[in-house]
Amino acid sequence: MGNFGDPRGKFSFSKSRRELHNMRHFSASHGARKADKGITPSTLIAPFSQNLYHSLYIMQVADVLTQGVEAVLPDKSSLEKLMSTKKIRVYFGVDPTGPKLHLGHTIPLRKLQQFADLGHEAILLFGTGTVLAGDPSQRQEARKPITPEQIEENIKDWRRQASKVIDFEKVKIKQNGDWLLPLTTAQILEIASNISSIQLYKREMFQRRIEKGDTVSTSETLYPLFQGYDSVYLDVDLEIGGTDQVFNMLIGRELQKKMKGREKYVLTTPLISGTDGAQMTKSTGNCIWLDDSPQEMYGKIMSTADAQIEPYWTLLTNLDKAKLKSLKPLDAKKELAHEIVKMYHSQRDADTAQQNFENTVQKGQAPTNILEVKVKEGITLSDFVATQVESKSEAKRLIDQNAIEIDGEVIASSKTEVKSGQVIKIGKKKFVRIK
Repeated sequence: MGNFGDPRGKFSFSKSRRELHNMRHFSASHGARKADKGITPSTLIAPFSQNLYHSLYIMQVADVLTQGVEAVLPDKSSLEKLMSTKKIRVYFGVDPTGPKLHLGHTIPLRKLQQFADLGHEAILLFGTGTVLAGDPSQRQEARKPITPEQIEENIKDWRRQASKVIDFEKVKIKQNGDWLLPLTTAQILEIASNISSIQLYKREMFQRRIEKGDTVSTSETLYPLFQGYDSVYLDVDLEIGGTDQVFNMLIGRELQKKMKGREKYVLTTPLISGTDGAQMTKSTGNCIWLDDSPQEMYGKIMSTADAQIEPYWTLLTNLDKAKLKSLKPLDAKKELAHEIVKMYHSQRDADTAQQNFENTVQKGQAPTNILEVKVKEGITLSDFVATQVESKSEAKRLIDQNAIEIDGEVIASSKTEVKSGQVIKIGKKKFVRIK
């Protein structure tokens, strides 16, 4: 038990189904001997089947509330009991601060799908309203304002990206702008009256910013109220989120208790680090995106530190945890990269990406299928590299670290002119031919 399926995190029931078949076979044969006493096979099979399925379900619930879970608040046992008696409503929300989803998002997405696979009502919430306030969680400074046009552009492709993890026949999509934006002043004041302002301002991140002389906007302090009201409006039993969202989710729990008079549980999932070892976030550019090409995705995973292998292995894939202990770091990382590329692209793409990595990085060969790019005449190396990486600062860093080669020669000058026919190697894994 507890082996979640491919990206959608479904369970494997093969062993349990064999057990059920054996029990039915026993019940039928035993029932034949008891028929003369008025006991039929069907009356024997039903209790066996019901008890077995109930036992399997309880085991599945225990797995979902344990594997890849940091904490369940206020306590796991009462949530287990609730799930054994009713179909619960659960949601995970994400603000559209950018147009792409990354591997870090897949941890709570996979968890949401697991609840859906157990038959519970699952909601994926796009924060089209909360994003206007700007989530201050884990932020050293305020977020930049976002326009309605940017929000629409950002969520335009989210369903397709999320469908790599989520089965939308089982999971509903909602947007909290639908109920947050029409709120009247009186309604906002009613929501706010349930939470102490001191409680909001005492957040550790706010105190650090104030100590540095920075300001904290009122909209940032109101953010937890708006996210918390999602729980009330949706009338949920459970909210899923990363460990960085604990404060916001607990505000939702408090609002649910005060405004609806009932409990709301909180399930937190671990965060993972990105390609630079820091927390994977959209704003830092250290992400492995779901839309990365197979070669980019494989190469980025291979560039991560060895310390990241285990959390990636256990949180992002269904690979056998026991096998990890028997592998050397390089072999484990290659199997991990291959598996993740296979999950979000295909077996063939994963095989090709691995072969490309082995040829270009391990053997130092240039790939046969080099990306060809046409550039304007006179473009400098720094400007060209900036078009191939996350930012101009990243391009400068690579050049300064002698990580850029033209036709096999390390180039240290950012003002070097890029010319047609040259092959440029960017970092350890990316090759580009100039048209």
